[in-house]
Amino acid sequence: MDAQSSGFDPWVAYFEANTARQQRLERDWDRSAPVVLSDRQRRGLVRSFQRLELGEGGDGVRLLSKARAAGDPVYTRALELLVSEEQKHSALFGVGLRRMGAPSLRRHWSDSAFTRLRRLLGLRTEIALFMIAEAVSVEYFEALADHAPDPILRGIGERIRTDEREHLRFQVDGLRAGFADASDLTRAAVGVAWWVVAVGAATVLCVDHAEALRACGRRPLGYWGRALRRFRSVARSALWGGHSREPSEPDDRPHLLGPEVAIDAAS
Repeated sequence: MDAQSSGFDPWVAYFEANTARQQRLERDWDRSAPVVLSDRQRRGLVRSFQRLELGEGGDGVRLLSKARAAGDPVYTRALELLVSEEQKHSALFGVGLRRMGAPSLRRHWSDSAFTRLRRLLGLRTEIALFMIAEAVSVEYFEALADHAPDPILRGIGERIRTDEREHLRFQVDGLRAGFADASDLTRAAVGVAWWVVAVGAATVLCVDHAEALRACGRRPLGYWGRALRRFRSVARSALWGGHSREPSEPDDRPHLLGPEVAIDAAS
């Protein structure tokens, strides 16, 4: 990704305006509502929230350093704002844990392994890993928003879901820019590698968060299939959606999705 990947100004504007929408969603929560969870539901949701709080809480220092080195300050600013939103998600999982009377985790093997792997990679590959992780997990946030057995947990799910849908579009745009000069063969090979990672990520999520999924009315195996279908759609858009195959249409300016939510709707 380099200076040619400009075109991210709409994303900066979106992220800067999104704070108001986030605050509006949180104001709608009925924080006085009693906690109504069975012991099994509580155990599953606590286990899930503890791991997600860790996973969403990184400071992004190395990622942002790589972005700055790539030479697109507008993209870097948008990425900084996205990292800030992810940190807010971590705080929201902490809110959920406190509501359920549970502590936070200090570390977990899956988060530690993912962090170590990311630190070994370049910017484009690290963004791809984020895209894969969010593509297979966004269905979880949708289940939480629609079917969690507690109103505040549903509010947390809705709050995060609205952000994650846009985060996926942003990551697709970043990858479209990053693969602007890639050959079809390279794109195909990368797609195969992404599939391997996505299958592993979806499997870990279904095993590690199985009871939380059941608490939200989802069977883990059914979730696995839906998560991979979502990944397939996102990956195809990232690798091929902004890529012109016509010789008369050069690929140095890939088509970017931009935010789906209009700025005035986010403010």
